[in-house]
Amino acid sequence: MLRNDRPPSTLLVSVRDVAETQAALAGGAALIDIKEPGRGALGRADNAVIQEVVASVAGQCPVSAALGEWVDDSAPIAAAGLTYVKWGLAGCQRQPNWRRHLGRYLERRERPQLVLVAYADWQCAQAPAVEEVFALARDHPGSVMLLDTHCKDGNNVIRKERPTLLDWLPLAWVEDFCGRCQEAKVKIALAGSLGIPEIRALMPARPTWFAVRGAVCADGDRQSAVQTEKVRQIVGMLQGIVPTSLSVS
Repeated sequence: MLRNDRPPSTLLVSVRDVAETQAALAGGAALIDIKEPGRGALGRADNAVIQEVVASVAGQCPVSAALGEWVDDSAPIAAAGLTYVKWGLAGCQRQPNWRRHLGRYLERRERPQLVLVAYADWQCAQAPAVEEVFALARDHPGSVMLLDTHCKDGNNVIRKERPTLLDWLPLAWVEDFCGRCQEAKVKIALAGSLGIPEIRALMPARPTWFAVRGAVCADGDRQSAVQTEKVRQIVGMLQGIVPTSLSVS
């Protein structure tokens, strides 16, 4: 269900270092997310990098950190200054303990707040289905979810070089899902190699955040550096400053 009474979405930008952090802030990013894209969908940055980025943001906006996949490394980090942390659930499809462990984390209501990650390509990632992850979030009002993709290249059943969220899930389903999150008092970030066309199509769903990296990097390459002007253009589009009918390059 589409709800026009929700506030407009804001932009989350994933960064790998201090220089990218400052570029994202200058462009108007509302949330800085720390990850190392060379280590996968939710690649965990070195602890020193996380500390440097938090210090660089200096309270200007919330900061989150990707901590990799739960099955690979569920160790906590020195979390001073972080608002959110998240682990991916790739490989957890047949390991129900993820629900118990993450549920306990949610019940403790500790800071930084845990973000529950659901992969749209959950079968490819051998992760729990999106609805399973949402069920846990729904049981804990005030939770935060990230709907992302795990398979970032052409080595997947779609056989597309860089499949997006909307290659895995229908637009109408994602719109309905955002409405259900709103009704359950769950904040939702939409990610998954989203570019301008996908963000434009999904804007009516009004997720809490659109989460991007490649879309704001040089040549659309998530391994390249974040560029201020690309961040500024998407922020402008979300705020209605740049008409959605125009191409944002």
